[in-house]
Amino acid sequence: MPDRRPTAAERQARLAAVRAEQRKKERGRAVWIGSIAGVLVLALVGVSAWVIVDAGRDKAALQAQADADIEGVEAFDGLTFDHVTTAVDYPQSPPAGGDHNAAWLNCGVYTEPVPDENAVHSLEHGAVWITYDPALPAADVATLQAFAENQSYVLVSPYEGLDSSPVAVSAWGYQLKVDSVDDERLPVFIQKYLLNPELAEVGAPCSSGVGTPA
Repeated sequence: MPDRRPTAAERQARLAAVRAEQRKKERGRAVWIGSIAGVLVLALVGVSAWVIVDAGRDKAALQAQADADIEGVEAFDGLTFDHVTTAVDYPQSPPAGGDHNAAWLNCGVYTEPVPDENAVHSLEHGAVWITYDPALPAADVATLQAFAENQSYVLVSPYEGLDSSPVAVSAWGYQLKVDSVDDERLPVFIQKYLLNPELAEVGAPCSSGVGTPA
């Protein structure tokens, strides 16, 4: 008997719980920053307050961009989601959905290539997968890895065989390839497609699977 797909109400409840956990992590980080700021001189406290306000404005601006179409994003329809035990010949490189292994890949940063079939399962759970040419300079790799900080649903890994661009960012059904790690569309893509509520498995775990992040 095939697995029952979650109802819309179940998906929304699970997504709400995941986002609440994400907000809890962000609040914890804010409290930690605030405790450090408390021991600084008054002038520095003023600067810290300005930084927090400025960060809020940046986040609002990022969301506004994510609400619009992102130039260069490819969309893929008709993706299947069956569990398989064999390798899959995906039409995209890296893949952006399709049949996948029953075990999902734990989200986080990887320094070696990861199996497509496990990473695709993570995409079904709402993850965003950042892949890069292994020849990318270390400083550029560090820039990409920073996107996974304080994020429970971001994967970062090198990927052999990237063709047209050295960086590709993928979500289930969507992909963007860019020539620079500083491309302003990268954080917008993550904001737009991370934990996409349209996915049937959104909010399912991106931990307790396979793989050991660095």
